[in-house]
Amino acid sequence: MYDYKLIQVMLLIKLKMPPKIKILEAAGAIADGRITIEKANDETIIAKVISSERDKTYKVIIKKANDDYIVYSDDNGTKLRGYVGYPIISVMMLTGLLSRDQNVEDALKEIEWRKLNETYKKYYVVEEIVLKKAEPKLPRSYILDFRNNILNELEKIKIFYDENLSSLA
Repeated sequence: MYDYKLIQVMLLIKLKMPPKIKILEAAGAIADGRITIEKANDETIIAKVISSERDKTYKVIIKKANDDYIVYSDDNGTKLRGYVGYPIISVMMLTGLLSRDQNVEDALKEIEWRKLNETYKKYYVVEEIVLKKAEPKLPRSYILDFRNNILNELEKIKIFYDENLSSLA
C-alpha cells in the first residue's frame, strides 16, 4: 500500500532557505501588526499578511504533514523565486512554529521594507541600513543572533510549496 501523504510531498516543490534579511522582515511584520490569523488548528493555519506599504495582502496557508510543512503564499519570494518568503516566516513565528523575540520585533518596527528593497536592490545593503536603524534600540549582535537562530530552525524542517492550497483561503 502506498502512503498517499508521502507521495504527495514527493511531488511538491521544496522551498529553499530565504535570504537572511527575510527573517528580520518577518519580525518587522509582526511588530507592525500586519498579520491576521484567520484559522489555526493542529492541521491548518490560514492567515493574511499585509505588505510594509500596506498596499498588498498576501495569503498564507500552512499545513502540517508529519514533521514537514506544506505551504502556500502568493508573495514573490515564495511563488516566483522558490524560497520561504517573509509572510510564511512571520505566520510561523506568530503561531509558535518558529521562535519569536519581542525585543527584536520592537527594534524592527515601522521599517519601509519594500521602499528600501526597491531603492537599493541588494539585500546586504538593506540589511545594513535596517541594522543601523535598529541599533539605538537593540545591539546589532543580538539581532544577528536572533536571525541566525531562526535560520537554524528553518534548516531543520522541510517546507514544500503547493499551489493547490490557495483554494483554502
